[in-house]
Amino acid sequence: MSLFFDVLSSINNPNQQGSIDQLSSVFTSVQDVAGSQGLNNDQVGSLLNALGGALQPALKQQAATVGSGQIEGMLGKLAGAGGTAALASAIPPQMQQQMIQAIAQKSGLNAGMIQTMLPRLLPVALGLLGMGAAKPGAPSGDNPLLGAFLNSGSPNTTDLGTVMKFAGRFLNPPQ
Repeated sequence: MSLFFDVLSSINNPNQQGSIDQLSSVFTSVQDVAGSQGLNNDQVGSLLNALGGALQPALKQQAATVGSGQIEGMLGKLAGAGGTAALASAIPPQMQQQMIQAIAQKSGLNAGMIQTMLPRLLPVALGLLGMGAAKPGAPSGDNPLLGAFLNSGSPNTTDLGTVMKFAGRFLNPPQ
C-alpha cells in the first residue's frame, strides 16, 4: 500500500505531474485491458502484482545502463504519444519476453495472453510511475514515485495490483 501513498502524494504535490484525472485514466485503461481478456478482479490483481515484480528489475537494469534521468524521460514519452518505439527503448523486446515468462509463472495466466496485453499494460504502468515527475516549470528533481518503486527492498512497493485496488476505492468510494 505504500506505493499507493506515493501515488497520492504525487497527486497532492503541486510540483508533480500526478492528478486524479491521470489516475482515473490509468485505472480505466487497466480495466479496459482486463475486460478485453475476460479477466476477473483477482486475476487482474495477480497479473499487475507480477508485472510490478518483473518491471522493477527491468527498469533497474535500464537505469543502470542509461541512467535514471533517461528512464524518467522515457516515462514521459510513453505517457504521451511515443507509442511502440518509446516502449522498445524503455524496455527492449528481449527484456519484454523475459518479463512475459516471469509474469506468466507468477500470475498463472497464459503467456500468449500476457504477450497480447503487455504492449498495452506496460505504458499504463509506466505512466502511473511517471505521475511523480516534476511538472514543466516546476523545480526539477528526481521522480520520488519512480524512486520508491525502483529503490525499495520491499516487495510490497511493486504490487501494482494493490495500487489499482486502492485506486478503484479512491476513485469510486462506497456510497
